Amino acid sequence: MLARAMPGTPRQVEGNSVESLLEILRDDVNLAVWQRQLDLAAKQFGQTLLASGRVLAETCTWTAKDAETSDIAALPEFAQGVADIPGYAEFVADVGYLVSLFACLLDARAVGVRLRTLDKAMCPRWHVDKVPVRLITSYIGPGSEWLSEQNSPRQQLGGPAVDFCNDDAAARALACGEVALVKGERWHGNEGRGLVHRSPRLPVGQRRLLLTLDWLD
Repeated sequence: MLARAMPGTPRQVEGNSVESLLEILRDDVNLAVWQRQLDLAAKQFGQTLLASGRVLAETCTWTAKDAETSDIAALPEFAQGVADIPGYAEFVADVGYLVSLFACLLDARAVGVRLRTLDKAMCPRWHVDKVPVRLITSYIGPGSEWLSEQNSPRQQLGGPAVDFCNDDAAARALACGEVALVKGERWHGNEGRGLVHRSPRLPVGQRRLLLTLDWLD
């Protein structure tokens, strides 16, 4: 019987087309980034939302029964509290597109959707996610920071020493609008190989608008 070959050193892939996200399906890839340009209307919606000072913490679960023939997932009543802001329809359509993309790629039947305004780092320490894979995109504000495998302090994760293992020069960062698929520890065969990443530090007065999608079923 032939033994299954072990995947090589975890690597990260970036590209300017949506097809770049397909790379996350490779055994040796723990980060796939689509370096896209954000739609202007969606960007202006986010800027207006943050400038208004409103706080948003929206969550919902999209399920396959909601699926339509459209390439955009239906998200009825999503973030209705800010529907008065110009660009809302275009913004929700963009979120719906990402949900559809995520579900199609993974053949997911349920996707957890979280949209939040943040004024501080949500996960400031280097860590790996205890999920199979997560989609992350920052509509406004700096994106998540990550480390290549050679700079990842895996042995120190979860302990206080992790904060002193790497200086800022080792960190890479997602740009605003970029879409990332981050592989975690619960992806089959990926234990001990999840992407090491953290939330960016925010200066006083700066805010982010962050969307995350999780594969629930």
